[in-house]
Amino acid sequence: MKVAALFILGCLVWGGMAKPEFPESEKDPDFWKEWAQRTLKNALTLQDLNRNIAKNIILFLGDGMGVPTVTAARILKGQMSGHSGEETQLEMDKFPFVALSKTYNTNAQVPDSAGTATAYLCGVKANEGTVGVSAAAVRSQCNTTRGNEVSSILKWAKDAGKSVGIVTTTRVNHATPSAAYAHCVDRDWYSDGDMPTEALQSGCKDIARQLFENIPNIDVIMGGGRRSMYPRNTPDVEYPGDKKHNGTRKDGRNLVGEWTDSMKDKKGYYVWNRKDLLALNPNNVDYLLGLFEPGDLPYELERNKETDPSLTEMVDVAIKILKKNERGFYLLVEGGRIDHGHHEGKAKQALHEAVEMDRAITRAGLLTSIYDTLTVVTADHSHVFSFGGYTQRGNSIFGLAPMVSDIDQKPFTSILYGNGPGFKLVNGTRENVSTVDYAQNNYLAQSAVPLSMETHGGEDVAIFSKGPMAHLLHGVQEQHYIPHVMAYAACIGQNKDHCRANSGSPSLSHISPTLAFLLSVKWLLC
Repeated sequence: MKVAALFILGCLVWGGMAKPEFPESEKDPDFWKEWAQRTLKNALTLQDLNRNIAKNIILFLGDGMGVPTVTAARILKGQMSGHSGEETQLEMDKFPFVALSKTYNTNAQVPDSAGTATAYLCGVKANEGTVGVSAAAVRSQCNTTRGNEVSSILKWAKDAGKSVGIVTTTRVNHATPSAAYAHCVDRDWYSDGDMPTEALQSGCKDIARQLFENIPNIDVIMGGGRRSMYPRNTPDVEYPGDKKHNGTRKDGRNLVGEWTDSMKDKKGYYVWNRKDLLALNPNNVDYLLGLFEPGDLPYELERNKETDPSLTEMVDVAIKILKKNERGFYLLVEGGRIDHGHHEGKAKQALHEAVEMDRAITRAGLLTSIYDTLTVVTADHSHVFSFGGYTQRGNSIFGLAPMVSDIDQKPFTSILYGNGPGFKLVNGTRENVSTVDYAQNNYLAQSAVPLSMETHGGEDVAIFSKGPMAHLLHGVQEQHYIPHVMAYAACIGQNKDHCRANSGSPSLSHISPTLAFLLSVKWLLC
C-alpha cells in the first residue's frame, strides 16, 4: 500500500504540472545537426579577432549570479515568453567569449562582495569586508588604511579623460560600487553614523563621503542610499513620516546639497524618482546623481513603476549621457539584488533580478557597437542555490520535482538551497511543500541547514565578454585579471605601449556610423 500510495502521489505531482511537449522538429536528427552547423559557421568568424582599441568599456556585475543562477534565469526568461525555457538565450549567452573566474578572497575560501569587488575593479585580491585597499589592510582597523589604498579602473578611465558612471540596484555606497571609488577597511561604514568613534578620530572617512571626495565629478551615479547622504534625523523626501528612512550622518553634512551646489554651472542634475529621471534630456545633462531610495532599490517584482526606475531604464539614461564624450566612457552596472534574493532564500526574486539585468545588457548592446565597446558580464561570487530533481522539459523553474522523497515521502521543489531561512520542520519533519504556495514571490525555498541568511558559494563564476580584446578573457582566470584586460583594451592604466605601437592603424572612429550600425545588427541577429 505504501509503495502504491507513493506511486499515485508521484503521478499526481508529475501530472499536475503544466508542461509543453518538446517540438516535433526536435525528433529529427537534422534539426540538431543543422543547428550545430549554424553555430559552427558563426564560431569560425571569431578567428578574426577584434583587436580594436576599446573606446568604451562596460562591466555588468550580477552580484551572486553563479552559473546555476544564470541557467535558471535563462529558463525563466523563456518561460516568461511562453516557451519551455531551456533552449532560450540570455543576451549574455550570445557573447562569443566565456571564461571562469576564481573568486576567493585573500583570507577567505568562500568570498564576500567587498573583497571580490576590489579584485575585479582594482585588479588586486583583497581581504573580505574591505574595499579599495590591499590585503595588507585589516577589516575594521582604521590605522591599516593609509598606504594600502589601491585605485580602480573607474579612476584609470577618469584620469584618461573618459566619462565614468556607476549604476546599481543597491545603495550606491554598497560593497560593489564602493570599490570603484572608496578606500575603506569596513564595507559597512556607509555613513559616519555607521562608524565607531575610534575610526572617526583616527581620520577614516565613511564611504558616502568618499563617493563625492575621492574621484571628483563622477559623471553618472544612480542607485539607492539617500539616508547616508543627509544629517541625522532629516526626514526622507519620499517617506517623510517613516523615521527608519531618516538621514544617518553625524557630521551634519548634506552631501546631496553639496553636490547640487557644485554642479550649478555644469549641467548637473539630481533626481530621486523615475518620473524626473525619464523627463531628462540626456543631451542636456553632463552630470547626474540619481538616488531613488533611502536604502537599496526594491526588487523588480515589487518595484513601484511610478517612482522607481528599472535597471534597464537607468542603464539607458547613463549610456546616453556618457557616450557624448568623444574619448569614450567606463560604466559599472550592478544587478545587486540577485544576491539579496538568494540571501533571503527568495529564489523567485533573485531570478527575476537576473532577468532584468539581462534586459539591461540587451539595451546597452543596442546603444553601443561591438567594434569600439568592450562589454564584460560576470559575477562576484555564487550562492548555495541549486535546481534539480529530474524535472521534465518545460517544468516551471519554480515548480515541483516529478517525484517525492523516498525517505520522507513528501514532494519537493526543484529549487533548493544548501542553507538558509527556508529550513522548516512541521511536527518534527520537513514541511510538505504541497500545502503552501511555493510559486509566490517571497516563498522561501527549502534549505538543508537552518540559517537566518543563506550564504555565498565558493565555486568559480562565469565571465562573458564581447568587443575589442574580449578574447583575452578565456580559460580559468583569477578574478583580479578582469580589470587589467579591460584597461588593456581601452589603453588606460598601466598597459599603453601597444596603443602607441598601433596608433597608426585604423580605429573605430574611422568606421562610418552606417557600417558600425550594420555590424551591430548582424551581431544581434546571429
